[in-house]
Amino acid sequence: MKRILVISDIHGEIEKFEKLLVETQYNAKQDQLILLGDYVDRGSNAKAVIEKVMQLKEEGAFVLKGNHEDMMIKALTTNEEKSWNHWVKRNGGNKTLYSYDFSESDIAVNKEDFEKPVLKSDILENHLKFIQELDHYIETEDYIFVHAGVEPTKPVAESEPYTLMWIRNEFHNGYNGEKTVVFGHTETKTLHGDEENCNVYFGSNRIIGIDGGAVYGGQLNCLELPSQHVYVVKE
Repeated sequence: MKRILVISDIHGEIEKFEKLLVETQYNAKQDQLILLGDYVDRGSNAKAVIEKVMQLKEEGAFVLKGNHEDMMIKALTTNEEKSWNHWVKRNGGNKTLYSYDFSESDIAVNKEDFEKPVLKSDILENHLKFIQELDHYIETEDYIFVHAGVEPTKPVAESEPYTLMWIRNEFHNGYNGEKTVVFGHTETKTLHGDEENCNVYFGSNRIIGIDGGAVYGGQLNCLELPSQHVYVVKE
């Protein structure tokens, strides 16, 4: 493989995702594509993004699970009101379900007596099975690829999957390992401390954050390794 290309936090932005793959001139036979999770929620076409991700995985891409996939799985495979509301009402899961042609009334619940809606969709079931089987990290000789980060005091192989999908400040401030960690999850403008800066964040402690906040009007970033060249799509 000539290049490693890393993308994270697509959040239903299928047009930006496809433009970015064109911008990078991605070639599955020559490049190793790594996707770090959060394909769904908040954006308008999670269904199309997952379909594209499934295709790319078939062609050789490595695909990881993000915290939004974690929320989606919990909401759709349990009958817990808390999990349902956390995903649908607070984290954009409603937009994901709309992309599968469910309406607002289809996903409405009774506030007095919770009962999860019955959602019939073979495509959704297939996509749910796909995201349930995704890995949580990739470790190579030089890098760790993960959605949110790693526990600073543990080998990544000993970390809890939940932590790998959700951790923030403890990792950002405390990591001091030998391998470079490439991650998404936390918008780079937060890491930069600058609301206008959506560019890839290169930390002094060998952490590289790539979530440009595309679904919030930011940008979708792709990090090329080992060159550390960055490709960007804003619209």
